[in-house]
Amino acid sequence: MSTVTETFGTMVFDDRVMRASLSADVYKSLRRTIDEGKELDIGVANAVAEAMKDWAVERGATHFTHWFQPLTGITAEKHDSFISPSPDGAVIMEFSGKELIKGEPDASSFPSGGLRATFEARGYTAWDPTSYAFIKGKTLCIPTAFCSYGGPALDKKTPLLRSMEVLSKQALRILKLFGNTTARRVVSSVGPEQEYFLVTREMYEKRPDLRFTGRTLFGARPPKGQELDDHYFGVIKPGVAAYMEDLNEELWKLGILAKTEHNEVAPAQHELAPIYTTTNVATDHNQLTMEIMQKVAAKHGLVCLLHEKPFAGVNGSGKHNNWSIATDSGQNLLSPGETPYENAQFLLFLCAVIKAVDDYQDLLRLSVATAGNDHRLGANEAPPAVISMFLGDELNAVLEAIENDKPYEGKERQQIKLGVDVLPKFNRDTTDRNRTSPFAFHR
Repeated sequence: MSTVTETFGTMVFDDRVMRASLSADVYKSLRRTIDEGKELDIGVANAVAEAMKDWAVERGATHFTHWFQPLTGITAEKHDSFISPSPDGAVIMEFSGKELIKGEPDASSFPSGGLRATFEARGYTAWDPTSYAFIKGKTLCIPTAFCSYGGPALDKKTPLLRSMEVLSKQALRILKLFGNTTARRVVSSVGPEQEYFLVTREMYEKRPDLRFTGRTLFGARPPKGQELDDHYFGVIKPGVAAYMEDLNEELWKLGILAKTEHNEVAPAQHELAPIYTTTNVATDHNQLTMEIMQKVAAKHGLVCLLHEKPFAGVNGSGKHNNWSIATDSGQNLLSPGETPYENAQFLLFLCAVIKAVDDYQDLLRLSVATAGNDHRLGANEAPPAVISMFLGDELNAVLEAIENDKPYEGKERQQIKLGVDVLPKFNRDTTDRNRTSPFAFHR
């Protein structure tokens, strides 16, 4: 039986595979494209495409697809086989750099925010080399951006990549003011926690509203809800545990950092939390996670519900994002350190984030204002629909001292004492795990 370390990332054309299958010059050139945004030479693209194809075919792949995220809320893919005809009537397996870096799906049938112009139906997908290709089933999936014939973005990845690029550029300007001239990039990272419900296929098929809308539209309240909080972190039932085990295995093969699993508050509600990673990669991984959750559930005679509020009267399923920014050398720019009052660089980045949340709260709110999520927000859900930012007592005191031009009188860390000698003693955190703030700061 294979171990996790042996199977992790086996279906991903990651840095380990690239280093082993590409020549030193090609690998260095590709890394410059990934790390520094340098333009990709077509010769390098051809070499990468050949290595990618050989690697995929060895693992049973017969097709490739440009995998993208149009404005439909789900991913899209068009499969092409690797086969090309040979003169003797047989076929050979080919994949070119041109096919790797650009595709041409029909853009007119995807949401565009405007009128459908059939004479400009062509759209383009462009390879995103910062997100590793992977194998799903018998298909090599190449993460891409998607734009229309005229150039405007028609997907969710392009605006994300643009924002990451702008954030890096402006953050580097600030770092230079503090004497940091070695950082080449500032990268945003996120860990999207995914909540979900599991119901039996038999029960699901009896509810047309659940099948057609993803949530119940009528019916009685459950005889037992979440009043006793007994489901939260409760013992995981064997059937659900078996599902989670298979889910983890499939996710780990795709290099998805599935870390934490537990029962959530509502009956039949559960959560999977990954380790944070680069924002655009984490976004790709979350889309894959939701898809695989549903596929694995079907194998276990279950249905995985991802609607934000599938049942009235009990909690819905949120997607909590743990966000931060760091340099390419690993310095977390939102880490206050041991003396936040004296950490001018941290305070500057903190104030910039506070101002951004205040000035652009409408955009933040808009980014999650789907019909399903608005149905969920509020009550005892986390968070409410009001945009706010929570810092905790220590950081509030630090900023107030600066505002009032007074010395900051830091308080000593309070020790948690449980009254039992054998139990460990530890300091209490100066920030709370605030569940009512859409933008909470956790030290």
